[in-house]
Amino acid sequence: MSVYVMHFNEVDRTNLPEVGGKGSNLGEMSKAGFPIPSGFCITTSAYRDFIAASNEIGKFLDLLDQLKPEQPDEISKLGKLIRDHLLTISIPQTIESSILDAWKIVGEEKAYAVRSSATAEDLPTASFAGQQETYLNVKGADQLLQAVRKCWSSLFTDRAIIYRIKNGLDHRSVYLSVVVQQMVFPKVSGIMFTVDPVTGNRNTISIDASFGLGEALVSGIVSADSYQVREGQIVKKQIAEKKKAVYPVIEGGTVTQELAPELQSKQALSDDKILELAQLGQKIEKHYCSEQDIEWCLAEDRFYILQSRPITTLYPVPKVYENQLHVFLSIAHLQMMTDAMRPMGISIFRGIFPFGKDSVSFSNPMIAEAGGRLFLDVTPLLHNKAFRRYFIWRIAIVDELMRDALAKIISSEIFQQEAKASKGTTKQVFELFKPMLPFYLKGIPVIVDNLFFLDPSGIIERATSPMEQIINKYRYSITQVSGTEQIKRVQESMEKLFQELNSSMMYVLLSFIVLPIAGRLTRLWLDEDLDVDALSKSPPGNVTGEMGLMIGDLADTARKYPEVIDYLERAEDRTFYQGLSKVKGGNIFRTELDRFMELYGMRCPGEIDISNTRWWEAPTLLVSSILNHIKSNAPGEHRDRFRQGRKEAQEAIQKLLERISNTPARSLKVRLISRLLSIYRNSTGLREFPKYVIIRFFDIYRQAILAEAQVLHQKGVLERKEDVFYLYFDELIELLEGRFNEDLKQLIDSRKRAYEQYQKLTPPRVMTSEGEVITGVRSDVEAPKGALIGTPVSAGVAEGYVKVILKPEAAKLNKGDVLVAPFTDPGWTPLFYSVKALVVEIGGMMTHGSVIAREYGIPAVVGIENATKILKDGQHVRVDGTRGFVQILE
Repeated sequence: MSVYVMHFNEVDRTNLPEVGGKGSNLGEMSKAGFPIPSGFCITTSAYRDFIAASNEIGKFLDLLDQLKPEQPDEISKLGKLIRDHLLTISIPQTIESSILDAWKIVGEEKAYAVRSSATAEDLPTASFAGQQETYLNVKGADQLLQAVRKCWSSLFTDRAIIYRIKNGLDHRSVYLSVVVQQMVFPKVSGIMFTVDPVTGNRNTISIDASFGLGEALVSGIVSADSYQVREGQIVKKQIAEKKKAVYPVIEGGTVTQELAPELQSKQALSDDKILELAQLGQKIEKHYCSEQDIEWCLAEDRFYILQSRPITTLYPVPKVYENQLHVFLSIAHLQMMTDAMRPMGISIFRGIFPFGKDSVSFSNPMIAEAGGRLFLDVTPLLHNKAFRRYFIWRIAIVDELMRDALAKIISSEIFQQEAKASKGTTKQVFELFKPMLPFYLKGIPVIVDNLFFLDPSGIIERATSPMEQIINKYRYSITQVSGTEQIKRVQESMEKLFQELNSSMMYVLLSFIVLPIAGRLTRLWLDEDLDVDALSKSPPGNVTGEMGLMIGDLADTARKYPEVIDYLERAEDRTFYQGLSKVKGGNIFRTELDRFMELYGMRCPGEIDISNTRWWEAPTLLVSSILNHIKSNAPGEHRDRFRQGRKEAQEAIQKLLERISNTPARSLKVRLISRLLSIYRNSTGLREFPKYVIIRFFDIYRQAILAEAQVLHQKGVLERKEDVFYLYFDELIELLEGRFNEDLKQLIDSRKRAYEQYQKLTPPRVMTSEGEVITGVRSDVEAPKGALIGTPVSAGVAEGYVKVILKPEAAKLNKGDVLVAPFTDPGWTPLFYSVKALVVEIGGMMTHGSVIAREYGIPAVVGIENATKILKDGQHVRVDGTRGFVQILE
């Protein structure tokens, strides 16, 4: 027989399927001794048997399954039909009797709060807060039963339906319990967060308080006092003008009343009560082992907890192992890929960096993981005054908002105290970079030779040729073995990767050395700034730029054969090449495509995550770029633009040399500037080369890992070979060696769920070990009122229509569109020839999109927070890449 009612003392967190999130939390806290008003839960069995009495609910749910979040009118109409229908159904006699019997035990004469409690509510990965209804000061059997029926029907409010659709929750799998809880008539009530809900600081407790029932505060009817407590001290008090309050009425229900004038500006909670409540919040957080959102009230000088739920919107904090403030920078922002990464991608990316390691075999302590992203612990660098100034200057080149956030941190009192107390910071910094010193020392002769002695025109060849032999050496070594040995050779390659890259990285430094020198000399001799944008157009040796040109070549080949274009629009990865060979021109197109894949097939959007599918594995990922190019560019236009950019750069150099030739000691000056700029032109394109090499190694690693995963799949160890990416690298070795002791399926399933949740989170640029998210701003830009402010990274002004693109493989661009994206990495480059301007949420002067935009000569502004949400498709905008703003035009 079904159980329809459970009292709080019969409930704990294990009863979530029967009583939902709110009910199980109240039972759990009641059992743990927290001050909870008495009450009971009407179980989900009662709800299921109630709706089972309907002959039409199945039809309604089928109709709900067909709706999408962007259909609010249809959702509203259908939701109202379902709610009205449920309110007409009689509650079965057995359910009604169970409810009234429990009500009589708690007290017929008392007033109650009747609240919904969904089975998917208030979970660590989802919060249904505010999705269903609450009814206060309910008195008598008739009011109680009507409130219960209304709670059941509230599972189909518009916001509840949309929330389930957006979060992929089946309407049939979410059941509703109802909490019936004795009303407390408080003097003061409110909400408490055991963290600062704005900054995320885990050491700050935030309390909102107002007079009367908390319903007024939750619904936004009244303003509330705001208090903050940190380490047992009140650190902030903001007393609001509280004009109204919600109070119960004798016959049931509530009423909103004006507060007496003497109460409107009075502090709602005394200082000692603020501290007492904060201590209670800490105890609840400790009990649940997670940060909590708590509803509370104060009646007759005693606190009551009305509900507590986990806070699901906080970004996880990287782990630290000592009681010291740490500062973390988002590697996701530095690498232009803010999507969550799977465990295998995290462990490999983390493993190739030697900084801060005692041994390359150990994971890197400077790189921490949180929320499926990687963060750089820069605390030792910031504690050291000498390194701090240089580091922040360098970060500004990458991301100005990061620079501003760091400036805020180092000016804070707590950071200044810890930096002062830190001992031996110079030694710490030295230890961090010690593993790399031999490589850099070996690279000094490379820099000296190329600066002073060798022909600049040979820089690209000297930088790139040795890497082909190195890549082939490791590919052969890894592919000649199998099993555990193959994976261990991958590990050996990872450990040596930066050492092997060192010589090429030295060539990258050349452009960073010569450009500031040339700029200073130009100002000294001519009293003018160097035109860096002109000098940076169409440089030789940029693998990413050359990749974009090849996409244009593929488009020009395809446009000659209409059947190829038609095929590309409907092609599938599984039969891509077979189908291509059957259409006219298909084999010609494939010859060029094969060449492209040989050079760049290992790339893809989000390429730093080894678990992401590569272009050579899924060629349809390239189709939208090819078709966009055909639609937006004339035949050969991309090559003409590249040649024009190169010509403009050469003309800029020639004009500069002519002006310098009219100054004293002109012969020496001309030779010096000419050499510096020649070195710059031949080295600036190499900035993309080390990452290209890393991605080629990643492709070798990916193939080796998938080969072993296929064997494990065939043996039945893995359900799918791609599941291997939900393991960390050392776990894969343990699995291959038979040392893995956990339940593999359960582990992978839990990590898949975590990955899906992490994808919904937005990683902060800068955060501390206290969980505080530090937000940088730019206030030094002169821009029209209402314009979006960012960082200017590629000069020029362009107007066009917004096209928001979240995934490049789904892009559909028209000529003259303004590309608005969350980030760009080399996988986005094929789109650049099709757009008029670029707007990106993250980045700085030297990040991928900025460099490519300058080379292509298109205006670009980066670092505009939430640009993909603020700007809408079809809006006409002006992008000012010189001053750094985006203006929405009429």
